[in-house]
Amino acid sequence: MARPVLPRPTEDELIARYFAPLAGEGGLSLRDDAALLVPSPGHDLVLTTDAVVAGVHYFPDDPASSIACKALGVNLSDLAAKGAEPRGFLLTLALPDEWDEAWLADFCTGLSEAAALASCPLLGGDTVRAAGPMLLGITALGEVPSGTMVRRGGARVGDRLLVSGSIGDAALGLKLRQKPAAAWGDALSYPVRAALVDRYLHPRARLPLAPHLRAHARAAMDVSDGLVGDLAKMMRAADLSAEVEIDRIPLSDAARAALAVEPGLLDVALTGGDDYEILCAVDPAAVPALQAAAERAGVPLTEIGTVTEGGAPPVLRDAKGEIRHFRSGSFSHF
Repeated sequence: MARPVLPRPTEDELIARYFAPLAGEGGLSLRDDAALLVPSPGHDLVLTTDAVVAGVHYFPDDPASSIACKALGVNLSDLAAKGAEPRGFLLTLALPDEWDEAWLADFCTGLSEAAALASCPLLGGDTVRAAGPMLLGITALGEVPSGTMVRRGGARVGDRLLVSGSIGDAALGLKLRQKPAAAWGDALSYPVRAALVDRYLHPRARLPLAPHLRAHARAAMDVSDGLVGDLAKMMRAADLSAEVEIDRIPLSDAARAALAVEPGLLDVALTGGDDYEILCAVDPAAVPALQAAAERAGVPLTEIGTVTEGGAPPVLRDAKGEIRHFRSGSFSHF
């Protein structure tokens, strides 16, 4: 027997049922036209915005809770790289015609969990009908003690380059998630495949590093579009270059297992993006203190190279000291 088709809630009902419970104090219970946020005394606001679109940043059949985690996580990652502590976020949700309440309930569960974990409550937003694929736009707000935001372009010659966590897992997970699935995936164990796909579905914003980046880093950015390309962006911002030893770039056990099956995947790992790790430039004298603080915070930082003079593209060398060239440095929308 077919289930009865229930009428969809109105926009006001959606807000009251699903989003108002996520609202923080500045969100005014989502009953006003704007939020009200007062920066902490002696602090600067840090704002960032990113959108994720079905079929571009995620698969339409990805779990709704995972989509929510990614939409918020990619913004929190930017805050972490600036050394900022989250204060809240605004959400624009453009829903296509085929949405249903079960999907929305799962989405809000994932969003609530991700927001609570980061102490980053919902402050407001907008819910609209999409003429095309679903789009989720988030503007995240954070704050830093005045004058301490870690900028992208602050690197100096001789600074050491460090990167958090591990690189390449999400890009390899995306390859496994695509259809038809990558042939090399059949040679991997289920736990290895699951670990790589999980890194694609659930970005880990490195917020525990934020205060330590403020204290020790001269420059930082999150690795969203691929390490090779994002390193080049950081160096362009400082009008400098860099040398990196590929063998020192941290890879997870799962990524190493994939590379053992298909060595050519190294290009994917270093240029594919979706890592949401932190790349930073640090005075050599400050490296030990930063690495020790990062270890205590549970997010290890690995030294991978050095900032050099000149404005040429960064150089990445293999184990033999030879320069490795990449067909594409990073993901690009256009």
